[in-house]
Amino acid sequence: MSTKLINIKNIRNASNQLADVVIKSPLEKNLKLSSNFSCNIYLKREDLQQVRSFKIRGALNKILSLSESERSKGIVCASAGNHAQGFAFACKLLNIDGNVFMPINTTKQKIKKVEEFGGNKVKIKLVGDNFGQAYSNALTFCKNNDKIFIHPFDDMKVIEGQATVFIEIFDQANFDIDYIFVPIGGGGLISGAINVFKQLSPKTKIIGIEPMGAPAMKTSINNNKNTTLESIDGFVDGAAVKRVGEISFNFCNEYLHDLILIHEGEICQSILDLERDHCIVAEPAGAMSNAALNTYSSKIINKNVVCMICGGNNDSSRMPEIQERASNWKNSIN
Repeated sequence: MSTKLINIKNIRNASNQLADVVIKSPLEKNLKLSSNFSCNIYLKREDLQQVRSFKIRGALNKILSLSESERSKGIVCASAGNHAQGFAFACKLLNIDGNVFMPINTTKQKIKKVEEFGGNKVKIKLVGDNFGQAYSNALTFCKNNDKIFIHPFDDMKVIEGQATVFIEIFDQANFDIDYIFVPIGGGGLISGAINVFKQLSPKTKIIGIEPMGAPAMKTSINNNKNTTLESIDGFVDGAAVKRVGEISFNFCNEYLHDLILIHEGEICQSILDLERDHCIVAEPAGAMSNAALNTYSSKIINKNVVCMICGGNNDSSRMPEIQERASNWKNSIN
């Protein structure tokens, strides 16, 4: 059975509704990357949002859809960090009480930003070693306290919000987009890409990217059913989940052109390259699209390519590990 796509009118309405809060992030042609790969490469700079990632779009769109009675109960989220920042921003903006569940190992920078964005409207609970454990605790808390859960990716209103970034890209591009590279964590962002481009630009090839240590979507597509991984490498915290969303699995299983896995070390090298060559501070998930260009180098010659720089919440304390992983990866391929 075909998975029904979201009506484009709904996505445009969401874009209009979010316009006073969400910036229309730049779609920048990158001359150096374009020269290196003999094509036209454009970077969509969602790292420049107030919360330094695209996650504000889905979180705010979902929360705005709640009734007054639902808002009054209070809302809850689970997150590795970026969804929590968008959620906290929305709580303060709309004067709603919120509870945020994040893993114990969440970077200090992301915790600090959640505190800043949420102010006295948000309480933070650090629990579990990974997103899955934080998620489980958040659901239990919702059930025991009659709260409304705001899912980070497995929700049509969240996906509708994430899709607004691709409406922007479509409107900003005065050219046909041949390829768009999109990171996959739980699958909300890639689902947004599918819903826009399959309707407005069906010739655009949508390429999903996962970290090699957390191939939840790749495994699920190979198995033709949503599959929970037994263990993952959580380094790419914005894209490391044991199980993708049911909605996003259905979209990807039916519509995705290709899905590639990128070694964590290559992602780390991409972080270093973006900062050194382009003055872009990207978190690991935010650097995945740039890292994927090497895999597709022979296919994108003379093409128009868009890379999603989806987040810039990188903690400087992680740089020694990033440099070490990049170095080890380079040594392994030489």
